[in-house]
Amino acid sequence: MAQTTESPGAGASEALSFDLVSRPWIPVLRKDGSQDELSLRQVFAQAGELRRVMGDLATQEFALVRLLLAVAHDALDGPGDIEEWVELWEDPGCFGPVQAYLEEHRERFDLLHPVMPFLQTAGLRSAKDEVFSLNRIVADVPAGEPFFSARMPDVERLAFAEAARWVVHVHAYDTSGIKTGMVGDDRVKGGKVYPLGTGWAGGLGGVFVEGDTLRETLLLNLVAADTEGLEFSPDDRPAWRREPCGPGSDGRSATGLRDLYTWQSRRVRLHHDADGVHGVVLGYGDPLAWRNMHLREPMTPWRRSTAQEKKLGQSPVYLPLEHDPARAAWRGIAALLADRLEQTGAAEAPSRLRPRILEWVARLATDGPLSRRSLVRARVVGVRYGTQQSVIDEVVDDRLVMPVVLLHGQDPAYAHQAIAAAEDADRAVRILGDLAADLARATGAEQEGPKSAARAEGFDALDHPYRGWLSAMAQAADPLEHRYTWQRQVRETVDRLGDRLIAAAGDAAWEGRIQTDNKGGTHWLNAGLADVWFRGRLARALGHPDSSHPESSGGSATAPADDGPPGPSPTGLPDTDHAATDPEVHV
Repeated sequence: MAQTTESPGAGASEALSFDLVSRPWIPVLRKDGSQDELSLRQVFAQAGELRRVMGDLATQEFALVRLLLAVAHDALDGPGDIEEWVELWEDPGCFGPVQAYLEEHRERFDLLHPVMPFLQTAGLRSAKDEVFSLNRIVADVPAGEPFFSARMPDVERLAFAEAARWVVHVHAYDTSGIKTGMVGDDRVKGGKVYPLGTGWAGGLGGVFVEGDTLRETLLLNLVAADTEGLEFSPDDRPAWRREPCGPGSDGRSATGLRDLYTWQSRRVRLHHDADGVHGVVLGYGDPLAWRNMHLREPMTPWRRSTAQEKKLGQSPVYLPLEHDPARAAWRGIAALLADRLEQTGAAEAPSRLRPRILEWVARLATDGPLSRRSLVRARVVGVRYGTQQSVIDEVVDDRLVMPVVLLHGQDPAYAHQAIAAAEDADRAVRILGDLAADLARATGAEQEGPKSAARAEGFDALDHPYRGWLSAMAQAADPLEHRYTWQRQVRETVDRLGDRLIAAAGDAAWEGRIQTDNKGGTHWLNAGLADVWFRGRLARALGHPDSSHPESSGGSATAPADDGPPGPSPTGLPDTDHAATDPEVHV
């Protein structure tokens, strides 16, 4: 139940209050494995005793971590450079100034404040004074599919603590689509505001670094103001140090990290009584274009957009590189290491930029206290929207433990071999999929289903081994030799999976059937020939089983040429599942 405090004036009336500075609302995991819920003040006071912040969804955790970072950056007014950061790292009480800061701004952290409610707009209303279901802000209620939710069919009420978490989340990840117009918003047409895009974080391929404790996590992501590739403004402030938002937008752009971490992409007003929140008013807030925000936003990789460059007549143009839910984080490791590895001319901008947060960690190994042989956990979080970004289809949540040496710009061989090893796996799994398709062709069956199933099994089988191999790279003296070890492991694993496919192919596949290639020629295809092709492709991709150092292309992720009949084989074509079309490039 909310605390009550007397409102100024009459004395007979009382105003409800839920003070996020002192009231528990942030879920945490302690180092002993127990769970708790803490206030902002407690989170910073106990950060060294906590494993991490938890959320109802991974995206909520990402949004809460960014909120805590905005508090820390603003309370500490820095760090200005790496020397200041090292002082914080070495000081167990480094977040001490946060307590006085929270006290100073306590009024702005009141979820139910009558004039300045936390991250809300007081008096927000539509022309018809509608109050909507809390489904509008609770992202674990799939739109149109309530039977998949534990709260079916509607969220009727939220405790104040949970409502506060969803308010933070809705600014970061709310869907797009047509929304009800708010009184006083000049963008309203016919009572509606037409699509202005998702919340800011919804367009990012979110990445942050996890330490062993929440204190380490916050510090590792507390980027110094002199970080290369990021611009900082003296006017950069979080939302609670700005004037409360009205129903419309003033059209301004973000000033820096603190602003972006608390960006008000929506206008929200909670409806509540003494027992909790029972409704919400939700409309569009401040839209923000993702284009060329790489100098402000450090928690995402970026890609050059040739389509946008042609459209705008400028170059380069960078857009966030979003995560693909179908690909584990290790398969997209190139996006986490990219720009420092590209061999481009001095005047040519790289095609990708890795997250500046990882650039910062690399600097901590070069100029700071981190060892090049130490390990860091890159946490990958994002969403996939569906139906014109009006619903959330999937949430991406993965971790990748990486040696810091991979991020080290002065020794790129480790990163090159880590990326090439992921490409080794990709080539081998494509070849396994080709085998499954060839076996299906030998029986006259449909090919795409068996091919997709084989590829999924291949990536599943290599997922844990790659992660272990990548962690072990921290102690590898020779990254190329370490790669050879991986290639042998991939070959053995995929060989074994191929044996299973062939053994399960059945008599019809061994008998085979006549095939016609695209030049009109014919040949006989059965399981035996499919096996020969499979072994040949695998040997060319990863080396012969008897060789101590496999011959590998080390670069291209395109499958090797087919050993089949003259002319391109249907199973030897490059894979187009992740074609690099401009709007759909993913990590």
